[in-house]
Amino acid sequence: MNIREKLKDKKRIVIKIGSSSLTHQENGRLDLIKMEILVRELADLHNQGKDVIVVSSGAIAVGRAVMGIQEKPTELAEKQACASIGQARLMMIYQKLFAEYNQTAAQVLMTKYTMINDITRENARNTFNSLLDMGAIPVVNENDTVSTDEIQYVNTFGDNDTLSALVAALTGADMLILLSDIDGLFTDDPNVNPDAQFIDVVEELDRHFLEMGKGSSGSKVGTGGMATKLAAAQIAAAAGTDMVIANGSDFHVIHKIMQGRKHGTLFLSRDREDAELRRMFENL
Repeated sequence: MNIREKLKDKKRIVIKIGSSSLTHQENGRLDLIKMEILVRELADLHNQGKDVIVVSSGAIAVGRAVMGIQEKPTELAEKQACASIGQARLMMIYQKLFAEYNQTAAQVLMTKYTMINDITRENARNTFNSLLDMGAIPVVNENDTVSTDEIQYVNTFGDNDTLSALVAALTGADMLILLSDIDGLFTDDPNVNPDAQFIDVVEELDRHFLEMGKGSSGSKVGTGGMATKLAAAQIAAAAGTDMVIANGSDFHVIHKIMQGRKHGTLFLSRDREDAELRRMFENL
């Protein structure tokens, strides 16, 4: 059997959407046509009987656009204010679009402190499980309004790359899809080196692959580069979660990945290692 054929049988899927995949590159405003496609893809996965969790970036970018702010804010309080405005707008649109497909979206805002504290981590796990049991689709984001870790330190959650892997680990998901502005993992930066080779499958994420992460991003609105995506792959592997990094320019790629077709780079998991996951949580 083709190794990707097994992706058809995944039951609980976390899908991370980067800021650059949700917004128009020219002005940072939401791309509503793409969002409609995204929600239709997610609703169809849910209709197949799968649990679906969305980790959605974009709050700051949307808030900027709403308030007519052309450049990325430099003041921390201004970034948080944009996040507050943008998160409300983003969630309103998710709720409206999901309702058109008879689906219920639920907002979950988290910080790294949710994960490193045993009590809050267990509370979050219980909430996710209850939402999924009810048939809701949780829409998760970093709580930028009260937490400054992601927006002040790029590599803390890295445009939600790390957060999505932590959510996958927390909820026992067996599949994580990271959608951003890159096609997957290459032997070198394809924007610089035309001879860079695409890597289809990573069976074991060793030091050789980790060194390929340059920590750069081609996006003006995102914060996560390849380094944060490889860090997410480490967490996913320890959680027993297969992961795919793929380009989010066309959200139809979601059903193609889940059909076992060759899109993006597939990172294979290993048996879940709770002790290693606990260390990862403690070292956030």
